[in-house]
Amino acid sequence: MSTSVQSLFDLSGQVALITGGSRGLGLQIAESLGEAGAKIMLTSRKAADLEEAVAHLQARGIDARWIAADAADEAQAQRVVSETLERLGPIDILVNNAGATWGAPAEDHPIEAWDKVMNLNVRSLFVFAQAVAKQSMIPRGRGRIINVASIAGLGGNPSAMKTIAYNTSKGAVVNFTRALAGEWGEFGITVNALAPGFFPSKMTKGLLAALGEGTLAAAAPLRRIGDDEDLKGAALLFASRAGKHITGQILAVDGGVSAIHGA
Repeated sequence: MSTSVQSLFDLSGQVALITGGSRGLGLQIAESLGEAGAKIMLTSRKAADLEEAVAHLQARGIDARWIAADAADEAQAQRVVSETLERLGPIDILVNNAGATWGAPAEDHPIEAWDKVMNLNVRSLFVFAQAVAKQSMIPRGRGRIINVASIAGLGGNPSAMKTIAYNTSKGAVVNFTRALAGEWGEFGITVNALAPGFFPSKMTKGLLAALGEGTLAAAAPLRRIGDDEDLKGAALLFASRAGKHITGQILAVDGGVSAIHGA
């Protein structure tokens, strides 16, 4: 007997841990999973931002909590996983969204900034995935991991984007996703990545100001940049039973930019 579409996308009773979840794309994903019934644990560095985000989610009827921590710090990441397990129970869904960027010409890019970007954008994904898998997903024989990559990890830099560390890190996220999917499929864990194009956020504020939203929108076949709903459906697909036979995939949500640039 087939399962109804509504049931396939239902996350009732599940627990989702979302890093970098206090604003922007992370908060949009939290809304999606929470509205589908999941209990949400948000983590990021700033308690004030988390309090505001959780209040926003709770106002929408979502069961949401928060833990302040630096995802780039291994000990703090481990603490987040342990506290989530204690407070909410086994973790069904991990969304690795925490990230940072740094703008500088490659020839002058500070090594310290390179390390900061790589530690948060790549190393933290491994730390969180390993901790959640060992303590929750592998023992239970199931789980969903969603990594937030970027179309910046699918190709080279336009000359206006001097973000060599960011692009490199997101390219690493793409293959991290594929490699982990191949290794952990036997445990019933799916690992996929979203690759957003341009969305208004704190991270893209400078570039949007420099180039203009109209210029970036004109470069996309759909003639628009992302909005506060465009990741919701894709995230829910990867998190739910509807996506149980999808793993190791990178889904660009970019208005078609990557299609015309061959990424």
